[in-house]
Amino acid sequence: MSRSSPFVFALAEADRAELGRRARCYTLPYAEVVRAKIVLLAAEGLENMVIGARLDVSIGVVSRWRKRFALEGMAGLADRPRTGRPRVYPAAVVAQVKAMACEPPEDRGVPQSRWSASDLAAQAAAEGLVESVSRSTVRRWLDGDVIRPWQHRSWIFPRDPCFAVRAARVLDLYQRVWEGEELAEDEFVISSDEKPGIQILSRPHPGLPPGPWRPGRFEFEYRRGGTAAYLAAYDVHRAHLIGRTEPTTGIVPFTALVDQVMGIEPYASARRVFWVVDNGASHRNWAAAARMSDVYPNAVMVHLPVHASWLNQIEIVFSVIARKVLTPADFPDGGALAARLAAFETRYNATARPFDWKFTRAGLDELICRINGRRAA
Repeated sequence: MSRSSPFVFALAEADRAELGRRARCYTLPYAEVVRAKIVLLAAEGLENMVIGARLDVSIGVVSRWRKRFALEGMAGLADRPRTGRPRVYPAAVVAQVKAMACEPPEDRGVPQSRWSASDLAAQAAAEGLVESVSRSTVRRWLDGDVIRPWQHRSWIFPRDPCFAVRAARVLDLYQRVWEGEELAEDEFVISSDEKPGIQILSRPHPGLPPGPWRPGRFEFEYRRGGTAAYLAAYDVHRAHLIGRTEPTTGIVPFTALVDQVMGIEPYASARRVFWVVDNGASHRNWAAAARMSDVYPNAVMVHLPVHASWLNQIEIVFSVIARKVLTPADFPDGGALAARLAAFETRYNATARPFDWKFTRAGLDELICRINGRRAA
């Protein structure tokens, strides 16, 4: 029996089993393992000094957990709530700084287009919200609500008077619906566009592959070999890509792409092939649609709203090509670029799956409501 502590106890079988489990556990926090061992040794009648020496902890630690278990049982081994450090800045001040971050700097007489954490800290002090505050503190406040006033991205306000109607038609096609009726098995949806101005750059020294702790490296200097354009048609529901490389864009290159696609199966004998295009000069307005339907009666050109290329799925394919094929650029000539793009098409078609397109009519209706709300404001 211990003579150094008045807290003497006997363990119930359930408590002994649980404490033994904790003492042997490798995944629990170390502090919990030590507490379990202290109680088990104390139940054997060992003195606090002996327990401390055996577990390499101070007598005060042994005394604390022995006492808590004797008075409170297993619940006494849990950490007690802590108040933590008192707030240096009131919650109202934090809220005001966050609100300031969500306002244009011009509204507060600051001749800037964006805030930084340092700017917000200085402005809060200038307006008397705080005597002083560090930029790291302000950044920590903003991180709590994922506010990044120093970041920005561009967007364009829809100005097409037929935006809703045209966008809805394209979104219906992505859902295999046209004018309220489902598309048949022999009807297809093609998303098409051009990627102009691809630079043909040749590096004077071969690139070096990546290695341990070292990224791949490419020669900074280059020789210019002109530019090229990549025209592509993407079957939305079959995830099939058909493209061609041309010196430039225009009606003639785009017509060649249409001939290339419509001359092969399953499009040549399809009931209808819907071509989703933007309003680029190569396929703009009713004249382009008439040119296509005159040659291919089963082809239907569907125009996106003005400035709505983000609704064109081919743009996603172009982003994949830009990242995987065109960056970093190192092509000895235009022929090498065309060969690389053609090889990528073959690889892509062998493995690609249709995009999980989630923007539907429901999302369009919500967008229109937000747009109308901004117009009203």
